[in-house]
Amino acid sequence: MRTLMHPRTEELRFSVVLQALSDPTRLNIVRALLHNPPQACQDIFPQMPKSTRSHHFRILREAGITYTATVGPRHVVTVRERDLEERFPGLLNVLVHATRPD
Repeated sequence: MRTLMHPRTEELRFSVVLQALSDPTRLNIVRALLHNPPQACQDIFPQMPKSTRSHHFRILREAGITYTATVGPRHVVTVRERDLEERFPGLLNVLVHATRPD
């Protein structure tokens, strides 16, 4: 089993976080996780092809937005709210409320 890369809080970069969240699908994934944490990867947007979903989760994890834990055969994902708030105060609140779907 391979180890998943998670950047430390002090390694989070504003531009990388914003770039990851600029994709509407990834922003919707973060919204879903904030409303109902934690969730298994396959439970979020199950109609999406697995390879596409894996790609989006990798981008979010490597940007430092999410944390992925292996629980048995599943990957369970949460938003790193505390780390993001420490590094970029108010960012998640602004993103979630300012970018609500119409």
